[in-house]
Amino acid sequence: MNFQRGRQKEEPEINLVPMIDVLLVILIFLMITTTYSKFSELEISLPQATSDKPSERPNIIDISISAAGNYTVNRTAVESSTERLSEELRAAAGDRPDPVIVINADAQATHQSVITVMEAARLAGYNHITFTTENPR
Repeated sequence: MNFQRGRQKEEPEINLVPMIDVLLVILIFLMITTTYSKFSELEISLPQATSDKPSERPNIIDISISAAGNYTVNRTAVESSTERLSEELRAAAGDRPDPVIVINADAQATHQSVITVMEAARLAGYNHITFTTENPR
């Protein structure tokens, strides 16, 4: 039975304002909680080396680092503490002003071993440091 003959049916209405509010809250939540990964790459142009005969330099102190972390200064074994290395560098330099420290590190030597030598050179007051490399065959 239809008792409401004269009344028209109300059209259903979709209220979009609450739906937009909910979507904005979700969007803000996702923007805050999402972590964006940044992939950064460094383009490094390595210098080229030639195998010419090196010039004779009297101000060179040769430091070798083995894979096990043993140090030698001008082919003399040295303790592996920074202070002791610093003293040996000063003794090896003698009265020569501003010697060049040449680090010969094994490819399997730890990064810390090389940094220890660099720190010892800094403590000794020497800032000219270079590394030796091997040309690939």
